[in-house]
Amino acid sequence: MAARGKHRRPRTNPLTRGIIAAGTGGAALTLPLLGATHASAAEPQSAPAAAQSVPQAAQPAKSLTYTVAKGDSLARIADKYDVSGGWKQLYKDNRAAVGDNPKLIHPGLKLTVKTTKTDAAKKTATKSSAPAKPAAKPAGGVAQATQASAKTYADNLDGWIRESLDIMAQKGIPGSYDGIHRNIMRESSGNPQAINNWDSNAVAGTPSKGLLQVIDPTFAAYHVAGTSFDPYDPVANITAACNYAADRYGSIDNVNGPY
Repeated sequence: MAARGKHRRPRTNPLTRGIIAAGTGGAALTLPLLGATHASAAEPQSAPAAAQSVPQAAQPAKSLTYTVAKGDSLARIADKYDVSGGWKQLYKDNRAAVGDNPKLIHPGLKLTVKTTKTDAAKKTATKSSAPAKPAAKPAGGVAQATQASAKTYADNLDGWIRESLDIMAQKGIPGSYDGIHRNIMRESSGNPQAINNWDSNAVAGTPSKGLLQVIDPTFAAYHVAGTSFDPYDPVANITAACNYAADRYGSIDNVNGPY
């Protein structure tokens, strides 16, 4: 969203508010058990005490090199690899490579990730391989239909647009695939990490960001509940921009230039 007066002074909008939280895990260190002493020869030997189980010691963190892909964020990477300390620790370990802004990680950037996982896809594999619960049977003995599995989207521009359109449909926000795609290609060429550091908004301290180049005040005012609060998140950026365009122009489909 560059140029021409640059809209983006926020209007109050009823659609918003959400909280995203992320957690970290911990591991306990166990001490070895002391061996028992022998009884004297003059006394009857007592029965040995039952062996106590010793919890397995926590595995030391292992380092691996991760290449940033489109749509990644430090929080997403830290969660994927169970980084102790979360995205803040990941940023601390890679500040020299990332720079002063932890939100600005670009595709192709190499990050050092410290993880205790032995399998990078362990969490995903565990979730996807869990056996499905059988359908509950009512008193009549007729099995109820199982709930359809959650819809998945490709982690690319096509998938981001389609996920945004589904959210927009639920929230009553107008817009079409072609209208969104046309404006994305003009504003950012499909780069979710794009930022405008030269126009009037940048001079005012609120540079335009993300796929549809939204400034922070506009993103906050038109943020759609259920999406990320990160303006660089592709789905959150598209959905907030379309919500703004609907309020100002009737639909993102009516936008054919700087807005």
